[in-house]
Amino acid sequence: MTTILLTAPYMMPYLDRFLPVLKHYGLQVIVPKVEERLEEEAILAYAGKFEGTICGDDRYSRRVLEACLPALKVISKWGTGIDSIDQKAAAELGIKICNTPNAFTLPVSDSVLGYMLAFARQQPWMDKAIKRGEWQKIPGKSLSECTLGVIGVGNIGKAVLRRASAFGMRLLGNDIQPIAPEFLAEFRVEMMSLDEMLPLCDFISVNCDLNPSSQHIINQKTLSLMKKGAVLINSARGPLVKEVDLIAALEHKTIAGAALDVFEVEPLPLDSPLMHMDNVMLAPHNTNSSPAAWERVHWNTIRNLLTTLNIPCADLNRFYE
Repeated sequence: MTTILLTAPYMMPYLDRFLPVLKHYGLQVIVPKVEERLEEEAILAYAGKFEGTICGDDRYSRRVLEACLPALKVISKWGTGIDSIDQKAAAELGIKICNTPNAFTLPVSDSVLGYMLAFARQQPWMDKAIKRGEWQKIPGKSLSECTLGVIGVGNIGKAVLRRASAFGMRLLGNDIQPIAPEFLAEFRVEMMSLDEMLPLCDFISVNCDLNPSSQHIINQKTLSLMKKGAVLINSARGPLVKEVDLIAALEHKTIAGAALDVFEVEPLPLDSPLMHMDNVMLAPHNTNSSPAAWERVHWNTIRNLLTTLNIPCADLNRFYE
């Protein structure tokens, strides 16, 4: 019997739905306790005991992948990002990686627009003032008066720019890959270097992949290039931002604020200075929140696993239609 390790946090509350399906296809399932993700040592406890895994952002380093051989054949990632997996090592070791590209483009891009509107219109701060008994008219601005810069013009970055164009914003983009001229022309997006873009923006949205070239792309140097009134939004991956530098920039008012859904350490430690900053909006890695999108990803992740393990699953849709 084929054994798999199931550690995807978003699937855990619904095991009564998924375990019978996996059993139907002849799979034995190991389900450890998972909070946010499994770190290396936690995965190593099961090394060699499973042929496939349905995982979240678990730390599949080269050390872990090598320890899981020769049993491990496939990693079926719940969601899109695979930066927590050593992709080079997996390719060398013959371990296949599957994911669901473009899974959460709409909810994540909606969240970015929500953050921009909140900061531009100052709604959370007016709400707090009213509830403190203060009749305080806090100045806001229209998004049409603002410039947005997007770092990483992939699926989500494009969706953010499309939405922002409807508000009449000036749109700037930065990416290491060429972007289709048709998209740039239709939405009037100006592509430029990071150093050129940052000083021009009222909002910076980080939407690039996490890789060695993008880690800490937001750091002391890049933060120093931003406007004093700029707001940084990170809905991609925590390590894209060097958190200690961001905290310093916020404390010294180098920039005006930040909206953060992701962090270098998750959950965000309770003693983080970010917890007590009034010019910061925080969320628990949840911009992908959409039960409809989650449902699609649940079943696509299962299908990816079964297909890669060469288990016929043409009838899978009967379980969820």
